[in-house]
Amino acid sequence: MIAVVVVSKDEPALENTLSDLHVPGAATGADIVVVDASSGRLEDMRQRFADVRWIDFTAPEGMAGRVTIPHQRNVGLRATSGADCVVFVDAGCRLGPDWLRLLSEPILRGTEDVTVGRSVGSGAWSYLYERDADNIPEYVDEAPTMNLALSRRIIDAIGDFDEHFEYGSDIDYTWRIVNSGTRIRSVREAVVSHDWGDRRRQLRRTYAYGKARARLHRKHATPLRDVLKREPATLAYPLFILLLPLALVFPGYLLLLAIPAWRARHSHPAIVILSHLVYSIGLLAEILRRSP
Repeated sequence: MIAVVVVSKDEPALENTLSDLHVPGAATGADIVVVDASSGRLEDMRQRFADVRWIDFTAPEGMAGRVTIPHQRNVGLRATSGADCVVFVDAGCRLGPDWLRLLSEPILRGTEDVTVGRSVGSGAWSYLYERDADNIPEYVDEAPTMNLALSRRIIDAIGDFDEHFEYGSDIDYTWRIVNSGTRIRSVREAVVSHDWGDRRRQLRRTYAYGKARARLHRKHATPLRDVLKREPATLAYPLFILLLPLALVFPGYLLLLAIPAWRARHSHPAIVILSHLVYSIGLLAEILRRSP
């Protein structure tokens, strides 16, 4: 059996996702579960999709007003314990043709334990997420839960999402999968589309992702040489920010930004640089917050 888990909080666009799941043949036989932290504010939607298993989520004590995404994902895992394949998709995603079958088929055939589909979208900075869409390898090292399928075997082996995270628990989960020796198969044909929101929302998200990246590397004790090898921008931009006072003495220091601007010359260089800087500020904020 396939189960589809959607976590939500006050997300009116959830209706689009549920509507796509109810297109004839789109989710035949699937158990659709919504783990909702909206405190009843989406009750009308719940009534319209009466066949959806709707789980009202209440934040644990001390978590009121905080991000509870990993907690909700864990509720979804426990609620679908009888499923052979559990699929996560974000609230508000629009589902491409035959999405569920394409994403889950390798798992149901027994050839893969984890699959990730491709995410496209609209809104500010959407091109940042799609710059490398043509270079997606057959197997990837990490994946978000926006478009992810897991076998029961791998769920039982890896366990719960880490609830110490706010954002980034899905990347942590897939790092743990890869560290266990299991590969994450990319299924480019299984496409979802997402509205990334306006610039303000993008800036907030980028900052939060920077903070999450710092927590990820701390938890997994990633050697500095590995960070430098796999994601050099994660070191280069924070270092640039820390050394910004040099620009008071050597104004030419700012010209270092010409290097990434040139590399991104075909894909909105100013936005690429701004995104990296905001991400790095989040990363530094998390590092400094945890420092003695």
